[in-house]
Formats: sequence, C-alpha cells, structure tokens
Amino acid sequence: MAACRPPAPGSEEAWLKAAQTFIQETLCPAGQQPNVRLTQLVLDCVKTTWLSQGRSQGSTLPLSYSFVSVQNLRTHQRLPCCSHLSWSSSAYQHWAQGAEPNGSPLHRERLLLLGTLTDLSEDLEPECRNGSLYVRDNTGILDCELIDLDLSWLGHLFLFPSWSYLPPAKWSSSGKGHLELWDAPVPVFPLTITPGPLTPIPVLYPEMASCLLRHRSKFKVVKPNLAGKLVQLSALVRSKKKAYFILSLGETSAAINQTVSRVSIIVQIPAQLVWYQVLRPGEAYVLTGLRASKIRGHCYYIWTTSPSSHLMLLKPENIQTLELEGPFPEADLNPCPMRSKSPDKKEHKGLVRESKILHYVGTVTGVLNEAAGLYELDRQLVLCLAYQQFHGLRRVMRPGVHLELQDVHLLQSVGGGTTRPVLAPCLRGAVLLRGFSRQKPETQSSLQVHGASLYTQLVWENHLGLPLYLWTTKTLEELACKLCPHMLRHHQFLQRSSPGNPSLGLQLLEPSLQLPPSGSHIRNAHSEILEEPHDCPLQEYAQLQTPCSFPTLANLREEAERRAWASFDPKALVPLRDAAYLPSCQLNRCLAWSWLSLRPCTFDPAQVLLGVLVASSRKGCLHLRDRSGSLPCLLLAKHSQPVTDPQLIGCLVRAERFQLIIERDVRSNFPSWKELDMAGFIQNQQARVYVQLFLDDALILTVPRPTVHSPTPSAPPHKEPLCPEGSHIRQSRLFLLSHKETLMKRNFCVPQETSSEVPKPTLSFHVSGSWLGGTQRNEGNRWGPPDALRDENKEQKILLIFLGSSVRWFEFLHPGQAYRLVAPSASTPAFEAEGSSCMSQRPLELAGCVSCLTVQDEWTLELESSQNMLLPESSLTHLFSDKFINTLVSFSAEILSRTPCESPLAPVWMMSGNKEAIRRCVKLTVALQTADCEFPPRLDIYIEDPHLPPPLGLLPGAQVHFSQLEKRVSRSNNVYCCVRSSTYIQVLSFPSEATISAPLPHIYLAELLRGGPAPFQAIASCHVVFIISLQLLWVCAHCTSVCLQGRCSGQDVACPTQASVSQASIRLLVEDGTAEAIVTCRNHHVAEALGLGPSEWTSLLESVREPGRVALQFTGPGAQLESSASIHEPLTLFLRTLCTSPSVLRSIVLSFELEKKPSNITPLESSRLQRFQCGELPLLTRVNPRLQLVCLSIQEPEHPSFLGAFTSS
Repeated sequence: MAACRPPAPGSEEAWLKAAQTFIQETLCPAGQQPNVRLTQLVLDCVKTTWLSQGRSQGSTLPLSYSFVSVQNLRTHQRLPCCSHLSWSSSAYQHWAQGAEPNGSPLHRERLLLLGTLTDLSEDLEPECRNGSLYVRDNTGILDCELIDLDLSWLGHLFLFPSWSYLPPAKWSSSGKGHLELWDAPVPVFPLTITPGPLTPIPVLYPEMASCLLRHRSKFKVVKPNLAGKLVQLSALVRSKKKAYFILSLGETSAAINQTVSRVSIIVQIPAQLVWYQVLRPGEAYVLTGLRASKIRGHCYYIWTTSPSSHLMLLKPENIQTLELEGPFPEADLNPCPMRSKSPDKKEHKGLVRESKILHYVGTVTGVLNEAAGLYELDRQLVLCLAYQQFHGLRRVMRPGVHLELQDVHLLQSVGGGTTRPVLAPCLRGAVLLRGFSRQKPETQSSLQVHGASLYTQLVWENHLGLPLYLWTTKTLEELACKLCPHMLRHHQFLQRSSPGNPSLGLQLLEPSLQLPPSGSHIRNAHSEILEEPHDCPLQEYAQLQTPCSFPTLANLREEAERRAWASFDPKALVPLRDAAYLPSCQLNRCLAWSWLSLRPCTFDPAQVLLGVLVASSRKGCLHLRDRSGSLPCLLLAKHSQPVTDPQLIGCLVRAERFQLIIERDVRSNFPSWKELDMAGFIQNQQARVYVQLFLDDALILTVPRPTVHSPTPSAPPHKEPLCPEGSHIRQSRLFLLSHKETLMKRNFCVPQETSSEVPKPTLSFHVSGSWLGGTQRNEGNRWGPPDALRDENKEQKILLIFLGSSVRWFEFLHPGQAYRLVAPSASTPAFEAEGSSCMSQRPLELAGCVSCLTVQDEWTLELESSQNMLLPESSLTHLFSDKFINTLVSFSAEILSRTPCESPLAPVWMMSGNKEAIRRCVKLTVALQTADCEFPPRLDIYIEDPHLPPPLGLLPGAQVHFSQLEKRVSRSNNVYCCVRSSTYIQVLSFPSEATISAPLPHIYLAELLRGGPAPFQAIASCHVVFIISLQLLWVCAHCTSVCLQGRCSGQDVACPTQASVSQASIRLLVEDGTAEAIVTCRNHHVAEALGLGPSEWTSLLESVREPGRVALQFTGPGAQLESSASIHEPLTLFLRTLCTSPSVLRSIVLSFELEKKPSNITPLESSRLQRFQCGELPLLTRVNPRLQLVCLSIQEPEHPSFLGAFTSS
C-alpha cells in the first residue's frame, strides 16, 4: 500500500526516505525508473508551502505530517477529517470556532495529499466526462469539489495544502468518499502561461448574434465567436443520453443599467462540461467556434459549442467586433414580444399565485430531509433542491455550506403545514457553491439515508407541485417514524415504485394524493430553460389545504381522551328538568357511564387511521400498533360479517372512515343537582378508547414477514421448532366451528406434579365443532390426503380449549366457518384428543362432546373456507313464554340504552345480609330484530362480573347478535336475560353516523287492546276525564326519606348532607272515544298535566317544602277528596280546585309508553261486565280493561276542535 507513516520525531532522514518511497510508488508512472527530478520538485513544493506561512517551528520540513495516498484515504480513513499544511494548533482552533456552537468541527489530521487534478473518471473514456472533478494518483481516484477552478489546472500534478475528506455517506451507492479542496492547489511543475492571441479575435455581441441566428442563410459566417456578460446559467442537466447546460450572454445598457439583449448557448460536448465549474455570473466571457443547431422537438435554432470551441475571459485588448454586411430589418433589432399567458391560467388568477424569481446568497443552517433535498437557509427559509438534479451537490450539503442561488423561485404561504417561505431552483436556475462547511456531517438516520429515488420519482415522474411535495415528504417522514424500524424497514417503506412492486409509502398516500400515472407528462428541460415567458413546475402554485393527517396512535388516544373529558358536562348528560328530581344515588348512576364517538371529519385536518394489526394474547382483542403504542380495535369485514381470516395479523391497515369511541366511566358523589357544575365531587374517571371500522372502508397492505423483527408484547413471536435438515413437515387438521363461548377467566385442573402453586384463573375460551377428516401433512406447498379415521361412523365432535397465547385467535373464530389448525412439527400426532381429563365432564356433556383438545401456543390458525351462515334465532313465543324458564335463547337486537345498575340478584344478596358484596352490573335495553313484527319488542340484558367490562362495541345504536343467553323471569313476571360463560356476542353493525330518531306513531288507544303487536311508545290525542291521585313531596337526596320542614326524617343514620329534592306524581284517567287509560305522570310532567308554567310550578313546590308531603286521592268524578293534610288548608283547597278545573280536565296530545313492558308475561286482563244506569233503565255491557300508561310528554292540541275532529274520524 502506498502510504508514508510519520517517522520518529526529529528524524529528517527517515522522513525524506519515506517521502521518496511514497513519491515513487504513488506519483511516478508505473514501470519506470525512479524519477529524481519529480522527487525533488515534490519536496521543494512541500517546503515552499510549509515555509510560506512563517511557522517552520525550527525545521524546513513538516516532520509531523505524513504522505497519504488516495487508496489510503479510501481504505483507512473512516471518519471525516481535514488537513491544513503549516497551520498551528491555535490557527486550527480559530478556524474550528466557525463550526460551533451548533456543530462539531472536522477533526484535524496531519496528512500531505498530492495528485493530478482531472475531469476524467476511472474508466478514462473522454466521452464519459460529466463535468465532475477528480484527484488521481497511481493508487486510485477520488471525487473532489473546488470553489474556483482554472481550466489550465486540469491534467497537472498538485500539492493540496488545505483540504477535507468525507467518507462515503450511507446513501452513496458508489461507496466512495470525496475531497473538498479549500485553497488553490500548489503545482508541482510550473504551469505554462498561455499567451494571448496574436491578432484580436473577431466577436459578435448578443444582439447581433441573435439576428445572425434568425438570418443564418443570408450571412455565411463560419463558427462565429460570441462575447458578452454571463447573465444566466442553467443547471447542469444529466439525461440518459447526454449531459449539458445552457448559458446566456447579454449586453448591458449603460443608460438604464439593465440587460437589453441576450443570447443562449448550449454546451453539450463532454470535454467542455467542466466549464460549469469555471463560469461565474456577472463575468464577461468569449466563446469561440460556435455553430447554429436545431433542438429536437423545437422549431427554433440555438447556438451550440463545437469540439474546437474555447472559453476565455473577455479582455478588450484581445477582441474586435465582427461587422456583418447588409442592413438588418428594424424589427429584428427590437426585443421579441412576450407571449401572453394562456386563457385558462387567467381564469384561476384568484386561486393561483405566481412565484418570484430572484438571486440569493446564504448559508445552510440545517438539514430538514436530505433524501428529499430539503434544507434550512439562514434559519428563516426552506431550500428545496428536488426540482433540480442535485446528486453531485448533495454530498457537500450540510450546515455551514455557503451557497449562491441564481434565478431561484420564492414561494410564500405554500400551506400544507409549511409556514416558512421556500426557495426552489428549477432547471433554469443555478446553485453555485461558494464555501465549504467546517462541520462534520451529522450521523444519518435510516430515514435520511433511504427514499431519495422515491422522492425523485414524485417530482420527475409523478410531477407533484411544490406545496404537495413538501406535504408528501413531511407525511412520509411521519409515517416512517410511526412504523419503522420495528414494523418494517426504512428501505422497504421508502422504496421506489416499479411495475408490479408499488412503493408501500405511496400506497398509503395515494388515496389522498391521487397521483397521475408515471410518465403521463414529460418535463421538457429545453423549454423550461429557454422559452419565454418562463414556464416550469415552480412558476405558479396554489396554497395547499392539508389533505389529511396521520397521527400516531398514542396522540390519537390522547386527543380522544382530551376531547372526551372536555365535552363531559353532567348537566348535558342529565338535563336539569330530570336532574332536579333525582336523589343522589340515581343522579350519580346517570353519570357513571357515557360515550362519545369521534369521526375523522371532526378533526382539522381529517385524521387517517394507520397501524399494524396485532392480536393480543392478554386481552383477546385486536389492536392497531405503531411505534408510539397500540389502540384496541373492533373490525367487521362488512355489515353483519365478522373478520374471519387470521392472515390479517401483521397487515398494515389504513382507514379514512372509522369511529373513534371513548367510553367514560365516572365515579362521583354529587349530593344533588345543584352541585353538578362542581368538579370536586368527581372521585375517579377513566376512559376506554378504541376504534371501530369496516375492512371494506380500509386499505389492507401486507407487510413483508421477514421485516417484523421486533415482536410486540401482545403478540409474541411463534418460532417453528428446529427440524432435521431437509425436513419441514407440518401437520394440520380441519374443523367446522359450531359454537364459541365467551372469553373469560376460568379455572383449569392442573396436575399435582406440575406445580406446587395454587392455580389461578386463566383467560380462556372454548369452541365446539366437528373434525372434517383426519390429520394431513404438507407435501411441498399443499396438504396431502387426510389420514384414515379409526371409526368412520363415529361422530367427530370436539371441544377445543384456547388459553395462554392461543387466546389471540378469539376474534377470528366464528360459528359456521371451517378452519385449519396447523402444528409446526409432525414428529408426534398433535391432534389426539385428551379425553375428559383436561376439564370436568359437565361442560363436555353440555357441548355434546366426548373429548377435548387444548390448542398449543405454537400452533397457528388458518381460514379454510368462509360462508354466510344463518345466526341462531329463538322465536318470540319461546322468549315471551312462561313455559321456558332458565333456558338458553339467541336473538339479534339493536341496543337502545346502556346503563350501570345493580345486579337483578342484588335484593337476594341484601336479604342474606351480605350488603358489601353487591355485584357490579350493566343493563342493556335492546329492541329485538324480527322480520314479522312491526313494533320490535324490548328486552333487558344484564352483564355481571366476571364478564365486565363488556366487550367492545356494545353501544346504543349498535346491532348485536346474542347467542345462548340465559333467560330469566323476575318476580314481577318480566323476562330478562343474563350473559353466561356459554354466551357468544357478535357485533353486527356499528351505530349509524346519522342519529335520526323515528317519530312516534299516532294511534287510537283501542289499538293497544287488540292483543297483537303494539308500539311500546306512541302518541294519542285524548281528553283528561278526571284526576285519580296527586302527590307532592320533598325527600332527602341521600336516603330518600321525607324531609319535614327541610330536615331529613330518617332515623337509621345521619345523612352526610341536608340537600333535598322535590318529587311529584299524578295519575290521570284519559279517553279518546275508543278506550280509557290511566296515565302516570312524574316530576316535571306533573306541571304539564296541571297546566302550570315554570314559575308557578316552582312556587307550588316551595309551598310544599314545609309540610314535606301533600297527597290527594280522588275516588271518582265528583267524589269526595281524600287528603293527607287538612281539607281546609289553603294549599289543599288550591290543589282540589285546580285538579277539577277545566284548565286540567282538557284535551291534550299525550306521548306515552306502556307501563307494562313487552317483556312482561303476565296474562292480559280480559274484558269485564259492568252495569250502567241510563235514567231508570239499567244497562249491562262488556268493558275493556283500562290501559296503564306512563307519560313521556303532554302538549296542547294545535286547534281547539282537534280532539272532536280526531274522534269523529
């Protein structure tokens, strides 16, 4: 290896010997004798440079420095470094201060670098030149960057006194580092000075050159020379066929100090592309040997260089103006008129903005997204280089780099989350390097390394505008942070799209981006650079309204909880007209549970749900997971169809339509309704957040399995056991699932020799079904024939037990589906039944099975076939019959309400004296879904411990199927159901987005006596015949005892509060001409029945506070009054007069519900014979029983004659 190690301090002879060896091996042509002259020239060059700073430190040679070859740098220098010959430590420290405080300076190495400066790459093919610079020696070649290049330096050997080396970046496909040459190189051999031309060069200036280009057939000028100031320099464009750049020379008018004419020249000769490193806007140049050429695809000609062309600085003494014979038309001497904008662009003038084109000089202060070409300038601006081909410049860009931007577009208020102005050069503009950075490159994350080809595709093939591109890059970065590297690798997520292999990142964004097909529009570089008016992707833009947002699941959960508690208002949950009459226990029970549903459209911008689907073995439910955390989810394939395919585990789920559900559980001790606005009475509050969505509304993407390296706690990895080499035999068996039981903690028999610890209840569930054939073994990629069964005629019923890690399959197992159990090893039979030793015999008998099998943790589950199966439904006769008690029933229903309550067995527990053991319970009131019933009957379902909390999705408005509920009948003959261990609950659909309640039917009261289906709630227009009873009282808000003179009359315990609430009830007899009904009104409905306004009702209740209770009983129309108070008291007289006044006995519109629930199985009261006296004649007729109704509201009829018209009709 050609390298020179530093000799021992003070050993000049050793240093010189090492230098000679290095020069011979590294710089002398291979196969030649040692070149003494070259060695001496190199040493003299080093000495001169070393002594030029006056810091020789007592020696003419830099003994602390060692020579380094290109190969040595590339092979052994792994860290960024710099070398400054003759710099002292203090000088380096002063230089390094420019990198602080926001970065670390480049580490200093004492190295001497020599090499030939060239524009030829390693292949040495002149036609492969692309304008790049290299440093070459005998050991290799290195890319380099130089601020000010002199064309005369190319091909010469130099000593580089000040340079920095940066090893290859992670994103670099070449695997090579590059050099940054800070100062002008020192030539080893004296450079020959090219003398000026012997005779002045005839030149044309831009105005005449443009005329000559238009009249090239009239004037025979062979390869003219052009002179002028460089007024515009395009980007260096590299296409598949060639590389080129376009420059414009112009003339400046001294009167107005403005360019009045210009001419464009295209440079595409490979050997001349290095001119791009030399040209500086504002300098005057001469280009020789030009010719006119027509650009393919365009109708006009342009000046282009020839192989004999040269570039030189314009010196007035070396040129003369070429005079053309013949006058030019005056029109040709005037500037060409500017073309007007197309009409469609004028129409959108209010929506579309035009960017400004300007020059800018600044410093890079941050790297926002290197792969996407986004940087920060001067801590104020965003620099976007994506609309140029910036591959060569990318390796230099880091904080501290000084740039000059020519003809760059300034875009302000681009939207999409970008708040700062953006500078973006198109192909017409140039990005010129004006100073290197003193900082070391920052350590690149995988996110910064990958994605460059994808971002290039977005701009150059999909043609995204700048606002949308900025939003896309920002969103892709956020998505990568959500999912990588635990869910998948960065290079997989940010890979470039190709036919048959779409980019995973773009698949997630495409529904929001609506990308045009790749290649639908080709960006024309020549038109973008040359045509006027200028037209490029950056010329016009519209402020972007952020399409959507992809929040992390942790942020989504936090925002959901924040909104849930911000919107939690006790007064809204319990309206004041109801809360004012509730005692403390009922009031707090009304606040104990509530829920909130958030849609994506309620967020700004709209939220998109994204996560990897995992199955939890701790809770048995599905979760969406990203790096921030997980969120439980309830999935349905579509309406009434559950998710059955376990292959969904590990897939990426993206959903724009979903419901974010927050269930609020609150424990409070509000004394009464007056304290509802005091948050101090809330003792504890918890929220359960989960997501509901249909897979039909989601995008499901398969994540490559090998990338899931980090198992989640809820879904541990399941590794296959090691098999002998060449052996990957697995075994499986099909089964048809007939019933699934609820997921709960159960006790299992554990063999005594297994563990001495007392077994604890284990989360588990059972399924019953039938084997479909015998065990199968895989043969290649398919399953072989099933093994023969011992007894073909024996029914193959089996009870499968899922516990431990196998609980993760709970959400995918549903009755009526065929599944395949797969065991990873075929060494021993895996699906042999365990008999009845695994559990007690009784559950097996109930399931109709003779054996059971425990599903092992390492087994997997596959869906073999999916079919729509009719869910089991119990008939209404079976449900509402007193002949079938304590049986199991199944039905589908819509949940009407969900309230926390006491267990229906609570009175039994209380009677046994076990007051502390009152069981928690949740009551669901449901409306049965029956096809043959116009008015669905209602039923109560109780869910008790250990089935709490209830499964996800049991919300008002949801449609649910309940299988094998236990039917019970209360002492009041009401049918209700309870969830048991055998119960299977399946959510069929989620609450609808539009909560439109159907109006109550308007009926005759006689329709409720027909015996057929009748509405549970309805409206009737009727007349109040008389008041049966009235009761007004004040009770203690804590113990509900009557309050006399404002004090609780309870004697058992001292109430902690003296708060009291009023309660009222009234019973009315009403008729509508078809039937009679007794209506019970409570609390504020009493005021409606008595026709009292709010202030009158409040005064009446206050007058009752002192006696505490007033009760009136009317035995019939005109009958005597029975009162709990003195008949002659003013309050009693007032109420008696009021109850018999026409203002109460009037026509009303009554909204009601039946006092007898549809679930009550008490036989209907039959009609009875009743005697009436009509004058002197007695009449005997059959009278229907009076209906028992509960008032929902009382309204006055719209017209006084409404009732009569209704009755006569």
